[in-house]
Amino acid sequence: MSRPRQSFGIPALDDLLGGGLIPGTLTVVAGATGVGKTQLGLTWADHGRLADGHRGVVCDLTSRGDAQNHGEYAKSLFGWTIDEYPSETTPDPEAVWDFARKVGDYFHPFARAGRRVTRRDLDPDDWHAWKTDLARVLRKSAEFFYGQFVRGVRRVVVDGIEPTERFSESIQFEFFEYLYHHVLRKEDEWAARELFRELYRSNAERVAAHPYDHKSIGCLYLYTTPHVMLDEMMTLPINEGDIFSNANTILMMGRTKEPGRLGRALYIPKHRGSACSDAIHPYHITDRGLVFD
Repeated sequence: MSRPRQSFGIPALDDLLGGGLIPGTLTVVAGATGVGKTQLGLTWADHGRLADGHRGVVCDLTSRGDAQNHGEYAKSLFGWTIDEYPSETTPDPEAVWDFARKVGDYFHPFARAGRRVTRRDLDPDDWHAWKTDLARVLRKSAEFFYGQFVRGVRRVVVDGIEPTERFSESIQFEFFEYLYHHVLRKEDEWAARELFRELYRSNAERVAAHPYDHKSIGCLYLYTTPHVMLDEMMTLPINEGDIFSNANTILMMGRTKEPGRLGRALYIPKHRGSACSDAIHPYHITDRGLVFD
Protein backbone atom coordinates (compact mmCIF):
# COMPACT_ATOMS: atom_id res chain seq x y z
CA MET A 1 0.00 0.00 0.00
CA SER A 2 1.40 3.38 -0.97
CA ARG A 3 1.94 5.95 1.77
CA PRO A 4 0.65 9.53 1.62
CA ARG A 5 3.33 11.91 0.34
CA GLN A 6 4.86 14.43 2.74
CA SER A 7 4.03 17.68 1.01
CA PHE A 8 5.66 21.09 1.40
CA GLY A 9 2.40 23.00 1.24
CA ILE A 10 3.80 24.78 -1.84
CA PRO A 11 1.45 23.62 -4.63
CA ALA A 12 3.87 24.24 -7.51
CA LEU A 13 6.65 22.26 -5.84
CA ASP A 14 4.38 19.49 -4.59
CA ASP A 15 3.06 19.02 -8.13
CA LEU A 16 6.61 18.61 -9.42
CA LEU A 17 7.19 15.91 -6.79
CA GLY A 18 4.05 13.91 -7.50
CA GLY A 19 2.42 15.21 -4.33
CA GLY A 20 5.49 15.59 -2.15
CA LEU A 21 8.34 13.59 -0.66
CA ILE A 22 8.10 9.87 -0.01
CA PRO A 23 8.01 8.90 3.70
CA GLY A 24 10.70 6.54 4.88
CA THR A 25 13.27 7.95 2.47
CA LEU A 26 16.09 10.50 2.41
CA THR A 27 15.83 13.76 0.48
CA VAL A 28 18.92 15.93 -0.10
CA VAL A 29 18.50 19.64 -0.79
CA ALA A 30 21.81 20.95 -2.16
CA GLY A 31 22.79 24.54 -2.77
CA ALA A 32 25.07 27.39 -1.76
CA THR A 33 24.48 29.67 1.19
CA GLY A 34 21.65 32.15 0.59
CA VAL A 35 19.57 30.18 -1.95
CA GLY A 36 16.75 29.42 0.50
CA LYS A 37 17.52 25.87 1.70
CA THR A 38 16.76 26.61 5.33
CA GLN A 39 13.50 28.38 4.50
CA LEU A 40 12.45 25.44 2.35
CA GLY A 41 13.35 22.93 5.05
CA LEU A 42 11.40 24.83 7.70
CA THR A 43 8.43 25.12 5.34
CA TRP A 44 8.35 21.33 5.00
CA ALA A 45 8.78 20.84 8.76
CA ASP A 46 6.04 23.34 9.62
CA HIS A 47 3.61 21.81 7.14
CA GLY A 48 3.75 18.63 9.17
CA ARG A 49 1.48 20.43 11.64
CA LEU A 50 -1.34 20.34 9.08
CA ALA A 51 -0.45 17.15 7.21
CA ASP A 52 0.68 14.89 10.08
CA GLY A 53 -0.68 16.57 13.19
CA HIS A 54 2.85 17.48 14.38
CA ARG A 55 5.50 19.87 13.18
CA GLY A 56 8.83 18.40 12.23
CA VAL A 57 12.04 18.85 14.21
CA VAL A 58 15.36 20.45 13.28
CA CYS A 59 18.81 18.98 13.88
CA ASP A 60 21.48 21.65 13.36
CA LEU A 61 24.96 20.16 12.90
CA THR A 62 26.96 23.40 12.80
CA SER A 63 29.98 23.05 15.06
CA ARG A 64 31.58 26.49 15.26
CA GLY A 65 28.84 28.66 16.70
CA ASP A 66 27.65 29.84 13.28
CA ALA A 67 24.18 28.30 13.52
CA GLN A 68 21.54 28.99 10.91
CA ASN A 69 18.75 31.51 11.64
CA HIS A 70 16.18 28.80 12.28
CA GLY A 71 14.42 30.58 15.12
CA GLU A 72 14.14 33.87 13.25
CA TYR A 73 12.88 32.25 10.06
CA ALA A 74 10.40 30.00 11.86
CA LYS A 75 8.95 32.87 13.87
CA SER A 76 8.62 35.30 10.97
CA LEU A 77 7.35 32.80 8.40
CA PHE A 78 5.06 30.60 10.50
CA GLY A 79 4.69 32.11 13.96
CA TRP A 80 6.59 29.04 15.16
CA THR A 81 8.66 29.54 18.32
CA ILE A 82 11.44 26.97 18.15
CA ASP A 83 12.59 25.63 21.52
CA GLU A 84 16.06 24.16 21.96
CA TYR A 85 16.52 20.66 23.31
CA PRO A 86 19.29 20.56 25.95
CA SER A 87 22.15 18.87 24.10
CA GLU A 88 24.88 19.25 26.74
CA THR A 89 23.14 17.36 29.53
CA THR A 90 23.88 13.74 30.38
CA PRO A 91 21.58 11.36 28.49
CA ASP A 92 18.53 10.44 30.57
CA PRO A 93 16.51 7.77 28.73
CA GLU A 94 13.88 7.78 31.49
CA ALA A 95 12.93 11.36 30.50
CA VAL A 96 11.46 10.01 27.23
CA TRP A 97 8.36 8.81 29.10
CA ASP A 98 7.60 12.16 30.76
CA PHE A 99 4.88 13.11 28.28
CA ALA A 100 3.82 16.08 30.41
CA ARG A 101 7.23 17.67 29.84
CA LYS A 102 7.61 20.06 26.92
CA VAL A 103 10.24 18.69 24.54
CA GLY A 104 12.30 21.12 22.48
CA ASP A 105 12.06 20.78 18.70
CA TYR A 106 15.55 22.11 17.87
CA PHE A 107 18.61 19.94 18.55
CA HIS A 108 22.12 21.38 18.20
CA PRO A 109 24.45 18.57 19.32
CA PHE A 110 27.73 20.37 18.55
CA ALA A 111 26.69 23.81 19.80
CA ARG A 112 29.82 24.25 21.92
CA ALA A 113 32.23 22.08 20.02
CA GLY A 114 34.07 24.90 18.28
CA ARG A 115 35.63 22.42 15.85
CA ARG A 116 36.14 22.28 12.14
CA VAL A 117 34.18 19.58 10.42
CA THR A 118 36.77 17.27 8.83
CA ARG A 119 39.30 14.89 10.32
CA ARG A 120 42.21 16.66 8.63
CA ASP A 121 41.37 19.83 10.62
CA LEU A 122 42.02 18.10 13.95
CA ASP A 123 45.28 17.06 15.58
CA PRO A 124 45.40 13.53 17.10
CA ASP A 125 44.45 14.71 20.61
CA ASP A 126 41.46 16.68 19.33
CA TRP A 127 40.39 13.73 17.16
CA HIS A 128 40.54 11.41 20.18
CA ALA A 129 38.53 13.91 22.25
CA TRP A 130 35.94 14.07 19.48
CA LYS A 131 35.61 10.29 19.28
CA THR A 132 35.29 10.09 23.06
CA ASP A 133 32.55 12.71 23.17
CA LEU A 134 30.80 11.19 20.17
CA ALA A 135 29.38 8.29 22.20
CA ARG A 136 27.59 10.71 24.53
CA VAL A 137 26.35 12.86 21.65
CA LEU A 138 25.00 9.86 19.78
CA ARG A 139 23.06 8.54 22.76
CA LYS A 140 21.69 12.03 23.45
CA SER A 141 20.58 12.14 19.82
CA ALA A 142 18.80 8.80 20.17
CA GLU A 143 17.06 10.21 23.26
CA PHE A 144 15.90 13.29 21.33
CA PHE A 145 14.64 11.55 18.19
CA TYR A 146 13.06 8.52 19.83
CA GLY A 147 11.26 10.85 22.24
CA GLN A 148 9.96 12.91 19.32
CA PHE A 149 8.80 9.90 17.30
CA VAL A 150 6.79 8.33 20.14
CA ARG A 151 5.05 11.72 20.45
CA GLY A 152 4.02 11.71 16.79
CA VAL A 153 6.73 13.67 14.93
CA ARG A 154 7.28 12.32 11.41
CA ARG A 155 9.56 14.90 9.76
CA VAL A 156 13.26 15.53 10.41
CA VAL A 157 15.28 18.39 8.92
CA VAL A 158 19.08 18.12 9.19
CA ASP A 159 20.85 21.43 8.53
CA GLY A 160 24.24 23.08 8.91
CA ILE A 161 26.15 20.62 6.68
CA GLU A 162 29.33 22.26 5.38
CA PRO A 163 31.10 21.45 2.10
CA THR A 164 33.83 18.81 2.16
CA GLU A 165 36.00 17.19 -0.49
CA ARG A 166 35.47 13.72 0.99
CA PHE A 167 32.31 12.72 2.82
CA SER A 168 34.33 9.99 4.56
CA GLU A 169 36.39 12.64 6.41
CA SER A 170 33.43 14.74 7.53
CA ILE A 171 32.56 14.70 11.23
CA GLN A 172 29.06 15.89 10.36
CA PHE A 173 28.54 13.15 7.80
CA GLU A 174 29.83 10.46 10.18
CA PHE A 175 27.34 11.64 12.78
CA PHE A 176 24.49 11.75 10.27
CA GLU A 177 25.26 8.26 8.94
CA TYR A 178 24.95 6.87 12.46
CA LEU A 179 21.77 8.83 13.15
CA TYR A 180 20.15 7.84 9.87
CA HIS A 181 20.93 4.12 9.94
CA HIS A 182 20.68 3.43 13.69
CA VAL A 183 17.75 5.64 14.71
CA LEU A 184 15.74 7.12 11.81
CA ARG A 185 15.70 3.98 9.67
CA LYS A 186 15.45 1.40 12.44
CA GLU A 187 12.18 -0.19 13.51
CA ASP A 188 10.89 1.43 16.69
CA GLU A 189 11.91 -1.50 18.89
CA TRP A 190 15.50 -1.42 17.63
CA ALA A 191 15.71 2.37 17.94
CA ALA A 192 14.55 1.93 21.54
CA ARG A 193 17.26 -0.67 22.11
CA GLU A 194 19.82 1.81 20.78
CA LEU A 195 18.64 4.34 23.36
CA PHE A 196 17.94 2.23 26.42
CA ARG A 197 20.68 -0.40 25.93
CA GLU A 198 21.15 -2.15 29.30
CA LEU A 199 17.86 -0.61 30.49
CA TYR A 200 15.84 -1.96 27.58
CA ARG A 201 14.30 -4.91 29.39
CA SER A 202 12.88 -2.67 32.14
CA ASN A 203 11.44 -0.35 29.45
CA ALA A 204 10.20 -3.00 27.01
CA GLU A 205 6.58 -2.80 28.14
CA ARG A 206 6.45 0.97 27.66
CA VAL A 207 8.19 0.67 24.30
CA ALA A 208 5.52 -1.78 23.13
CA ALA A 209 2.78 0.56 24.38
CA HIS A 210 4.09 3.49 22.27
CA PRO A 211 4.83 2.09 18.80
CA TYR A 212 5.49 4.10 15.67
CA ASP A 213 6.16 3.15 12.05
CA HIS A 214 9.71 4.10 11.08
CA LYS A 215 8.67 3.95 7.41
CA SER A 216 6.46 7.00 7.99
CA ILE A 217 9.42 9.22 8.95
CA GLY A 218 10.86 11.49 6.28
CA CYS A 219 14.29 13.13 6.42
CA LEU A 220 15.35 16.31 4.64
CA TYR A 221 19.13 16.82 4.56
CA LEU A 222 20.26 20.35 3.69
CA TYR A 223 23.74 20.31 2.19
CA THR A 224 25.75 23.47 1.49
CA THR A 225 27.68 23.13 -1.75
CA PRO A 226 30.73 25.10 -2.88
CA HIS A 227 28.91 25.71 -6.18
CA VAL A 228 26.72 28.79 -6.48
CA MET A 229 25.42 28.55 -10.05
CA LEU A 230 22.74 25.95 -10.76
CA ASP A 231 24.23 24.95 -14.12
CA GLU A 232 27.48 24.02 -12.34
CA MET A 233 25.61 21.90 -9.81
CA MET A 234 23.70 20.08 -12.53
CA THR A 235 26.98 18.64 -13.89
CA LEU A 236 28.07 17.17 -10.56
CA PRO A 237 28.51 13.38 -10.57
CA ILE A 238 26.49 11.37 -8.07
CA ASN A 239 29.29 9.27 -6.61
CA GLU A 240 28.94 5.88 -5.01
CA GLY A 241 28.98 6.16 -1.23
CA ASP A 242 28.25 9.88 -0.97
CA ILE A 243 25.09 11.48 0.34
CA PHE A 244 23.63 11.93 -3.14
CA SER A 245 23.79 8.25 -4.05
CA ASN A 246 21.98 7.34 -0.83
CA ALA A 247 19.11 9.75 -1.45
CA ASN A 248 15.73 8.85 -2.88
CA THR A 249 15.20 12.47 -3.93
CA ILE A 250 17.63 15.28 -4.76
CA LEU A 251 16.64 18.92 -5.08
CA MET A 252 19.29 21.33 -6.37
CA MET A 253 18.86 25.03 -5.64
CA GLY A 254 21.15 27.60 -7.24
CA ARG A 255 21.66 30.91 -8.94
CA THR A 256 20.81 31.49 -12.57
CA LYS A 257 21.89 34.21 -14.99
CA GLU A 258 19.07 36.38 -16.22
CA PRO A 259 19.21 39.59 -18.27
CA GLY A 260 20.61 42.25 -15.97
CA ARG A 261 20.49 40.18 -12.77
CA LEU A 262 20.92 36.85 -11.03
CA GLY A 263 17.89 34.73 -10.29
CA ARG A 264 17.24 31.51 -8.37
CA ALA A 265 15.93 28.20 -9.66
CA LEU A 266 15.37 24.62 -8.55
CA TYR A 267 16.15 21.42 -10.45
CA ILE A 268 15.15 17.84 -9.56
CA PRO A 269 17.76 15.38 -10.91
CA LYS A 270 16.45 12.43 -8.91
CA HIS A 271 13.08 11.48 -7.45
CA ARG A 272 12.39 7.77 -7.31
CA GLY A 273 8.65 7.19 -7.34
CA SER A 274 7.66 9.99 -9.73
CA ALA A 275 8.55 11.11 -13.22
CA CYS A 276 10.82 14.15 -13.31
CA SER A 277 11.19 16.63 -16.14
CA ASP A 278 14.48 18.16 -17.24
CA ALA A 279 13.11 21.66 -16.66
CA ILE A 280 14.51 24.15 -14.16
CA HIS A 281 11.97 25.97 -12.04
CA PRO A 282 12.56 29.63 -11.14
CA TYR A 283 11.55 30.88 -7.71
CA HIS A 284 12.09 33.92 -5.53
CA ILE A 285 12.28 34.41 -1.78
CA THR A 286 9.68 36.61 -0.09
CA ASP A 287 8.64 37.34 3.47
CA ARG A 288 6.24 34.39 3.03
CA GLY A 289 9.02 32.00 2.04
CA LEU A 290 9.72 30.54 -1.39
CA VAL A 291 7.38 31.42 -4.24
CA PHE A 292 7.70 29.65 -7.60
CA ASP A 293 7.30 31.76 -10.72
